[in-house]
Amino acid sequence: MKTNILTLIIKLVAVVILLQTLFFKFTGAEESVYIFETLGIEPFGRISSGVVELIASILILIPRTTLLGALLAIGTMAGAIVSHIFVLGIEVKNDGGTLFILALITFSCCLYLILINKNKIPDLLKLKI
Repeated sequence: MKTNILTLIIKLVAVVILLQTLFFKFTGAEESVYIFETLGIEPFGRISSGVVELIASILILIPRTTLLGALLAIGTMAGAIVSHIFVLGIEVKNDGGTLFILALITFSCCLYLILINKNKIPDLLKLKI
């Protein structure tokens, strides 16, 4: 029972962060535009990463597809973390490192979801399209 509640909380934390940052990407917030201009992929990178985060959020919430959503989100967060470390810096536009910390939290939540669902990986590989 405790594991189910913990898992639900971790899912919700990841999804809330993904959806919250998604809002800023889709509305063209100054920080989002700045980040993706600095990376040289504005607006395509901003919009496409937002779409990926939306899909990942939905998949994380559906028990049968949580593993797939967590894999999608962890890849996206890995890209964000690497971008912060090597290109953007930990602090972006005087945010005190908030975006970097949110990426780390989301990455950690998704890593947990992957680890508790690792027994489903063989089924994911057998997925028929």
